[in-house]
Amino acid sequence: MLSKSQARAFFLGGTAVTFLIFIGLTVYSLSPKNDQTNHQNIDEKVVRGKEIWESNNCMGCHTILGEGAYYAPELTKVYERRGEGYIKSILTSPIPWGPKGRKMVAYKMNNADADAVIAYFKWIGEINLNGFDQVVSPLSKEK
Repeated sequence: MLSKSQARAFFLGGTAVTFLIFIGLTVYSLSPKNDQTNHQNIDEKVVRGKEIWESNNCMGCHTILGEGAYYAPELTKVYERRGEGYIKSILTSPIPWGPKGRKMVAYKMNNADADAVIAYFKWIGEINLNGFDQVVSPLSKEK
């Protein structure tokens, strides 16, 4: 059994060690050599694509980097899986696209907006996922 002063010393020592470990891991995580964000490839098209993604509430159905809904497929690596032509045809389609009984809204995007969303998907797909080929969701394996 610890005395009151021993318990206090144990608590303060443990708190100090934990705090130092936390600070060390924070510095390590924020060091430039550990940057995996692919931020150097962000351009105006990628930003516009992200704005379109958000304004159309695409996360209401899709997931990207594991965030969002699970109604429609995961889109983190969609550029790699499907290619530019496939994505563009869906985004510019005048009729709702509906594979396997689920329907996607017909956004009827113009070419510039579709290209921006494609640039966003391409940028997202190039982010280093630490060895994970694809963020897994129940619908991500659809071909």
